[in-house]
Amino acid sequence: MGSKKEVLSTVKIQKAPDVYKMVDLLNRTLKDRDLLFGLALDEENEEKMVFTIYKT
Repeated sequence: MGSKKEVLSTVKIQKAPDVYKMVDLLNRTLKDRDLLFGLALDEENEEKMVFTIYKT
């Protein structure tokens, strides 16, 4: 269960209500290419989100 993930890229973006839909779409579309997309709230700025691309 401890599969290793390599971070390919991370960017902070402006918080938006529907951005999770884009992340879900990317995960479903590109999972066969060993890519995983993550979205989290920025711990330092509540108006920002952190978008991360992983290689699985």
